[in-house]
Amino acid sequence: MRGKTAARDQLEAKQAEGDFWNNQEKAKGVISQLKVLNSLLKPYEELSAAANDITAMAELADEDSAFEAELEPALVKAEHQYEAFELQAMMSGKHDSCSAVVSIKPGAGGTDACDWANIMFRAYQRWAANHGFDIPKDEIDIEPNLEAGVQSVSFKIVGPYAYGYMQSEIGVHRLVRISPFGGGDTRQTSFAAVDVLPELPDDIEIVVKDTDYEIQTFCTGGPGGQHQNKTQSGVRLIHKSGVRAESRVDKSQHKNKDNALKLLKARLYAIEEQKRIGDAVKSYDAKGEIAFGSQIRSYVMQPYTLVREERDGIDVKTPAVNDVLDGDFDQFMHAYLRHKTARANKTKSK
Repeated sequence: MRGKTAARDQLEAKQAEGDFWNNQEKAKGVISQLKVLNSLLKPYEELSAAANDITAMAELADEDSAFEAELEPALVKAEHQYEAFELQAMMSGKHDSCSAVVSIKPGAGGTDACDWANIMFRAYQRWAANHGFDIPKDEIDIEPNLEAGVQSVSFKIVGPYAYGYMQSEIGVHRLVRISPFGGGDTRQTSFAAVDVLPELPDDIEIVVKDTDYEIQTFCTGGPGGQHQNKTQSGVRLIHKSGVRAESRVDKSQHKNKDNALKLLKARLYAIEEQKRIGDAVKSYDAKGEIAFGSQIRSYVMQPYTLVREERDGIDVKTPAVNDVLDGDFDQFMHAYLRHKTARANKTKSK
């Protein structure tokens, strides 16, 4: 922690300089770095202070039993503080502290799958709001489905360690329920794929040549009618490796190309990082299958209620499906982080 404390002191010294705001982009970068450091250092400092208080209370309780009543709630509070700090410390990956760029696409299941992708989108919005993260509305890239739900949706979750938490959600999510779109009471299984990328800092250099990808343009807007944008402002980039990225958030084709290129670079960078640490995650682009057998988590609503993690080594399940779909993903995210950390420590010890 000494290194991080020293880094914070240096940044705070820069912030105190008289010409700090002369270069606004640089100033914003300093403030962003401070937020990330404080999100880890402040819980650590609070935990250290709590440990000192408990030590003092324990000494007083040895001399006077009346202080024992104050000691127990202090211990419970410190335990919760420790658990929160432990989770934060587990997010030590190179870009775990970054904001997250999230994409959701429906898979097998037709209209139900499109609706399922939209349900997932709402669930992550609620999770973000419950944890103090921001989702800029003007950066939500959504392609509605004609009947219900979405064909795709991409959005940013902005805040320190958003990517660190959301990386647990990468993969296929499976829903089992009675379809609201068909007659009868037959259970319908639907799939949606979630992809999460770190929003990389501007100082990360990733070289992607114009000859490395194909550009496709498309009309953006609603599924049809007067709200349909007739101009080819949407941009899709297809890298020679098969990796794709697209953007439709702006009316300007040029700006959409810039956004798509940033996403493409982030996706290529993430793939290389996964290869480097031996934790490659299956990608669900044009070559991937979003269907049975590839799910990381199942959400069952009929004939019983259960959310169950499907990844090996992560034994988490709960009957509270509605709570999870209302944004309560914490137990699954925390279990993933603990599993990832244990696996990394095991690899290091070999």
